[in-house]
Amino acid sequence: MKPKNDHELLWNMIKDIRFGMLTHRHPDGTLRAHPLTTQGKSLGEDGVLHFFVSRQTELGQRLRLDGNVNIAYVDPSKDVYVSLAAHATVKEDAALKKRLFNALDKAWFPGGADDPNLELVEVQIRHAEYWNAKESKLTQLLNIATAAATHQQAHVGEHRELHVGEQRS
Repeated sequence: MKPKNDHELLWNMIKDIRFGMLTHRHPDGTLRAHPLTTQGKSLGEDGVLHFFVSRQTELGQRLRLDGNVNIAYVDPSKDVYVSLAAHATVKEDAALKKRLFNALDKAWFPGGADDPNLELVEVQIRHAEYWNAKESKLTQLLNIATAAATHQQAHVGEHRELHVGEQRS
C-alpha cells in the first residue's frame, strides 16, 4: 500500500526498526548518542515521537538543558537510513506514560508506567530525510562499478527530504 503523504512514508520506514540512536550535545560540547526504543504505534499527527529514558542516566536532565537532538534510524537489511533533526522535551504526563508503556518496557522499568525512574521524552521533528537503496545488492554493486568505470558519480537508490512536523512560519 502506497503511503498517502510524507508523514505516513516516514512512519512506514521507521516503525519496524527496534532502536533509534538519539544524539544530543553534552554540556562539555561533545555529541553523545543513546539507543532508544520508539514508543507507540504511530507517528504523532504533528510529527511527534516518544521515548522512555531512565532518570538514573541523566539523559533527561541533559535534554532539559539543550533539547536539540538528532535521531538516526538504520535498517541495513533494507538499505534504509533515516535522519531526524528534532527538539526533545521531558514530559510529566502520567496518562501518556500509561498509554505508551508495554510489557517489554518492564525490562528497564520494573515498576511499570509509575516507575519513579521512568521519564517520558517527547520529540518534535523539525526536519526529516532518508536514503533508501531500493535496488538489490547486486544491482547496487553493478551501478557503482559502472559509475567507477565511466568516471561518473554513482546513483544508488533514493534520497529525499520529508515534510513532517517542520516548524511553520
